[in-house]
Amino acid sequence: MTAWRFTVNGDPVEVEAPGMRRLLDVLREELALTGTKEGCGEGECGACTVLLDGAPVDSCLVPVCQVDGLRVATVEGLAAPSPEGPVLDPLQQAFLEAGGAQCGICTPGMLMAARAHLDAGGGADEGAIREAIAGNLCRCTGYTKIVEAIAIAAGGGR
Repeated sequence: MTAWRFTVNGDPVEVEAPGMRRLLDVLREELALTGTKEGCGEGECGACTVLLDGAPVDSCLVPVCQVDGLRVATVEGLAAPSPEGPVLDPLQQAFLEAGGAQCGICTPGMLMAARAHLDAGGGADEGAIREAIAGNLCRCTGYTKIVEAIAIAAGGGR
């Protein structure tokens, strides 16, 4: 096995794993970051979306050898630590306020795809938001509340 070095949510990590082990499995099993969900395991649903050097990727399709030396951001990295407990990212807060989460399977992937959209300067335009989350499936909300939440976080209000 090889040792792979990369950062996760700003912290350097070193993981010994076969190079073709899925990043999803490394995050969940080796690093105990279980916020990233496995939906389909085939790159079809987006539940496992993480940011790789700022770009959204399906972690079920990425072998750990491809992240060596790169930055990985997971849903756990969105909330900022504080002495009183984690402070939600404005995007997470908007999801709560707008009711953008129901069963929770898609939520981490939606949040990460939305974070990539906002970090790239994406605004509150509904069409742009829908395009940004197009690779993420939700079977509960019908997307209206999710799009609304992302628009709120982008400063577009309700």
